[in-house]
Amino acid sequence: MGMLKDNIGRSFRVLRVSLLDTCNFACTYCVCEDKPAAKGAEETILSVSELIGLIARLHQVLHLHTVRLTGGEPLLYPELPTLIAGIRSLGIRNIKMTTNGFLLARRVGELKRAGLQSINVSLDALDEGRFFRVTKRTGVARVVEGLLAAKHAGLEVKINTVVMRGENDGEVLPLLDFAFRQGLTIRLLELMSMGHLYGNMDERFFPKAAMLATIAGRYRIRELAKRPGDTATYWATACGHSFGIIANESQPFCADCNRLRLDTKGNIYGCLSSNTPIPIVGIATQRGLEASLYAALEQKQLKFSGSELSMLTIGG
Repeated sequence: MGMLKDNIGRSFRVLRVSLLDTCNFACTYCVCEDKPAAKGAEETILSVSELIGLIARLHQVLHLHTVRLTGGEPLLYPELPTLIAGIRSLGIRNIKMTTNGFLLARRVGELKRAGLQSINVSLDALDEGRFFRVTKRTGVARVVEGLLAAKHAGLEVKINTVVMRGENDGEVLPLLDFAFRQGLTIRLLELMSMGHLYGNMDERFFPKAAMLATIAGRYRIRELAKRPGDTATYWATACGHSFGIIANESQPFCADCNRLRLDTKGNIYGCLSSNTPIPIVGIATQRGLEASLYAALEQKQLKFSGSELSMLTIGG
C-alpha cells in the first residue's frame, strides 16, 4: 500500500510508546493531588518482546521515522536498554525518550550504548520549593544532574517546562537563563486540558502571550518559522540563544500532526483528544492492522479539544 494519509495529508511517522502507567513523581498537571502516582512499577503490562513485535508491525506499514519512549516514567521500565536495542535492530535509528530525569544520571551510559539518541527532560522549576509544589517530590538537583550527564554523554537534550499560573510561572526566566548557560534547548508548554484538569484548568492556565511578555522583559526576541510537524514554535534572542513554546491552546499544531500513540495495553490512539482506544494486540493480518491505523487516523482533529484521560494513561 502507499503511505497512509488522511484527507488533509496527515500520516503517522512518529510513534510515542507509553511503557508503563506508573511514575515516581506526582506532578499537579498529571495527577490529582488526592491520588498520588505510584512510586515504582511492580510489573510491566507489555513485555519487551511484545512491544518490539508491535513496533515492528507498525513500522512495516508506516515506515516510522521516530520512536519516542514515554510513560508514566520510562526509566522505571526494567528492561529499557534491551527495548531500545530491539527498536534499533528494526532499522529505526531515531530513538528518543521523555523522562522526569530523577533516575537518569546513573543510566545515561547504558541507554546511549543501546541506541538512544535524544532525551527530553521535564524540569518545571529550579527552586526546590516550587519544584516540590509541582512534582510533590524533592530532588531538583538530581534532575539537573541527570540532564547534564545526558548532555556530557553526547545525547541531544531538551528541557520541557509546563508553565502554570501561581505555581511555577516565576521560574520562566531562571529556567531560560539556565538553559542558555548550559547550551540546552528549552521548550515552555501551555497547560493541557487532560485528566483531572479536563474542563478545569482556567485558574492555572498561563498562555503563550504571557510567557512571551515575561521573556521580552529581559530579552529582545524574534519569532522563527515553524518547522513542519514540530509541536513547538521557536524564538531567537538577540544574543544568539533560542527557545520554544508548545502552545497547544493558543496556537494549535494539529494540522500537520504526524504522531501515533501506543499505550501500555497495546492500544493505539491517533489523537490526544480521543478517549477511544483502538486495540492492535491480537490482530493477525496486515489488512486488519491497516484498518486499525485508518481508524486512528480518523481520530485526528484540527484543534485539541481535551480529554478525560490522564497523561499517565496515554503517554506524554
